[in-house]
Amino acid sequence: MAGGWTRDGAVQDQIDDTVSDAVKSARSKLPTGESAEFCAECGEEIPEARRQALPGARTCVQCQSLRDEQKISTGINRRGSKDGQLR
Repeated sequence: MAGGWTRDGAVQDQIDDTVSDAVKSARSKLPTGESAEFCAECGEEIPEARRQALPGARTCVQCQSLRDEQKISTGINRRGSKDGQLR
């Protein structure tokens, strides 16, 4: 159910677009190519199982976990704010 000047299904379209954008963003950040033998951050050896499971791995599990904690989401707010709609 849509309201105002929107058509039926518009809310679901926003949700679908948000999910699609998130998937595209995640896929674009996946490493590719041959994995490094040693971590680019700490210099420790990257386990063979990780190198096989994740082609293009450049960091060990511990360093990658620290990097993942630091990422900040900067997604698009498709709904906007009421202030933005009043301008």
